Amino acid sequence: MTEHSATSTDTDQPLTDRVNNRSHRPNSRAFRDFVASGWDRTPLDADALAAAGFTPERRAKVSAAFPGERLVIPAGSLKVRSNDTDYRFRAHSAFIHLTGLETDSEPDAVLVFEPEGDEHSVTLYFRPRAGADTEEFFSDARYGEYWVGPRADLEAMRTMTGIATESSAIVDDAITKDLGAISVRLLRSADTRIDSVIDTARTQVQADLETSEAGDAELAQMLSELRLIKDDHEIDQMREAVAITRAGFDNVVASLPAAVAHRRGERVIETAFETAARSDGNGIGYDTIAASGNHACTLHWIRNDGVVSEGDLVLVDAGAEADSLYTADITRTLPVSGTFTEVQAKIYDAVLEASDAAFAVAAEHVDRPVRFREVHEAAMQVIAHRLEEFGLLPVSAEESLSPEGQQHRRWMVHGTSHHLGLDVHDCAQARAEMYLDAVIEPGMVFTIEPGLYFKADDLLVPEEFRGIGVRIEDDVLVTADGVENLSADFPRTRAEVEAWVQGR
Repeated sequence: MTEHSATSTDTDQPLTDRVNNRSHRPNSRAFRDFVASGWDRTPLDADALAAAGFTPERRAKVSAAFPGERLVIPAGSLKVRSNDTDYRFRAHSAFIHLTGLETDSEPDAVLVFEPEGDEHSVTLYFRPRAGADTEEFFSDARYGEYWVGPRADLEAMRTMTGIATESSAIVDDAITKDLGAISVRLLRSADTRIDSVIDTARTQVQADLETSEAGDAELAQMLSELRLIKDDHEIDQMREAVAITRAGFDNVVASLPAAVAHRRGERVIETAFETAARSDGNGIGYDTIAASGNHACTLHWIRNDGVVSEGDLVLVDAGAEADSLYTADITRTLPVSGTFTEVQAKIYDAVLEASDAAFAVAAEHVDRPVRFREVHEAAMQVIAHRLEEFGLLPVSAEESLSPEGQQHRRWMVHGTSHHLGLDVHDCAQARAEMYLDAVIEPGMVFTIEPGLYFKADDLLVPEEFRGIGVRIEDDVLVTADGVENLSADFPRTRAEVEAWVQGR
């Protein structure tokens, strides 16, 4: 006899169904007939989305880049957080950019560009509102209207987006038909199920998989580079995200006394910010960094479980996401007591000077071509020379700034800038010649965020420097006349920051 002898009742029920063993749901014919009756199924009202006037031009650029080819751009699917609960849905940024959909729309949707001559017809395949007489309506805890609320019907979605719509029930056939005779490009990794459907179809028609994968990569690259220059709607959304973020930072400053009193004060700060982000926007654009003392020297400190002590600096790197899913990305370093110490002030002023130098170089694009990498180089000039003055470099600042040197980067290993938009690190699949080596142009939005980080266990710095981390980060719009600091409303100089904290 074995230790465990399985009975038929152990194995007959599929594992995927066993999640429902925790509760009893009615399933009688009487219930089914009754639950399907008496509902007002008037079509839902819908208005055009704010982005709908801008997305046709974006889609036209994509169409022009790939004439005669089918393009498949999935939104993505729901992802399990634990057992039978999902993370809040957030569609792929390329899908959002081309449809204008917002907040938690639209899991399992797929945007398809179907070639028609040298142009394309575009169809949005999605899961439309189900009838009250369907099993989904009352029984499906993931999609059912009884559980998660109504979805748009086909006509409402067409009104919202300005795009032709179809049910996602037929999307597999739409994206694989005639695949042997037509080239198909897929935005990969957005939806693993769609990846599998396309891969299987390619194998069946004996497509050259290496060529297909290269074509997919070119599509991802183009969709990323398309967002390097923001249109007017995108810039408005960036302004809104920054405004919500300012409210969050004001909450942070007000929370500092409570943070000092709490055993996990960093969590108090994190929560203070996220209250505004979720109340006034869609939520946070990325995990908040609330790093007090030495934690500020861990660049992506998101555990946020440390104490906040009087006399320390707390580095808060946070961004609110607007309902449109555009995010801000701001960092301020705050003296918990309201006043910087002499050493803290020296480090803070060096970082601020580096930031100002980066702003100045970016603004020179009006008079000469300025490449994106020059913004970082300007900040590094200041950082290297201030570290030399502090007596920390083993060589001169100029030697350190040479490609063979770079010793100053020990205390600032990250870059000074990155593009910003639907992703906090936007346009990440762009080619180097379109990013680092590109000439900055009006409509670009990027960060300027120099810093200095002296870890508590760094034996190459004076003891009074150890455990101090400072970063100052602003969001910058390139304009025809120079640059605009979108976060100019945030206190930035040392005196302004001290007054901000003291006035809480």
